[in-house]
Amino acid sequence: MDATTARQFAQRWAGPWVRRAKREWHWRRCGADLDLHVATPDDFPYAVMQHSTPMLRQLQGLPMQLQHNKITNLRLAVAPLDGRVLLPGQRLSFWKIVGNPNAKRGFLEGVVLDEGTLRPGVGGGLCQLTNLIYWMTLHTPLTVVERWRHTYDVFPDNARTQPFASGATCAYPALDLQIENRTDAAYRLSLSVGQTHLVGAWSSDRAPTQAYRIYEAMHVITNEAPAIYMRRNIIRRKVLNLEGVEIGDELVTENHAQMMYEPFLPAAPVRVGIEA
Repeated sequence: MDATTARQFAQRWAGPWVRRAKREWHWRRCGADLDLHVATPDDFPYAVMQHSTPMLRQLQGLPMQLQHNKITNLRLAVAPLDGRVLLPGQRLSFWKIVGNPNAKRGFLEGVVLDEGTLRPGVGGGLCQLTNLIYWMTLHTPLTVVERWRHTYDVFPDNARTQPFASGATCAYPALDLQIENRTDAAYRLSLSVGQTHLVGAWSSDRAPTQAYRIYEAMHVITNEAPAIYMRRNIIRRKVLNLEGVEIGDELVTENHAQMMYEPFLPAAPVRVGIEA
């Protein structure tokens, strides 16, 4: 075995342990309380944001069984998350609560995105859950402190109802979704896996004083090289008072991703102010 091969082997063997150690160190040094208790809805009567997404989608070249396996994975991940309460000063870490989605714990092969290619992988499909939680959180006063964007755009905009790149990818344990409560109210996360949809909600012990509208401020598709297209946008949110009057306009994030399908480029590729 030459030096290069030996180094690559060592990286593959040690990589998961290194990533786990880094995440454990981050959890211990993040400066926030990650120990979230579970509560019933009784003390959180005020609905803040509700959303649902369909779980079954036929993907070309992949067996439909992977989509059904994903539902099993979602049920396993939802179970420890449902009912968790974020008190003021606390932080929710997706992987801290869900844990390693491996086969020993009952997770099945679902669909994972690997360097722009969809393939089977144990625990696949949990990005739908982080996407849902992230999207709902953008409609609350809670603060997203860690979120990873998708670096590849694999799905055309057919029937898209949210701005491009308004989700959050995940990969255990390196790519986490973390949300912190920097308000004076407490928030409860509700999640369930229905017959056809993944359903979620944030509720609070205090009545909301603001509403939020997420929108795409800028969108552009560029041809970087032969058959290489990049898609970029900026996600912002309008802050509204209870009368619907705009009182703020905030930057949420900037995204860029390589497109894995041939785009149709219009004459003017920039779209401004397209709201969800």
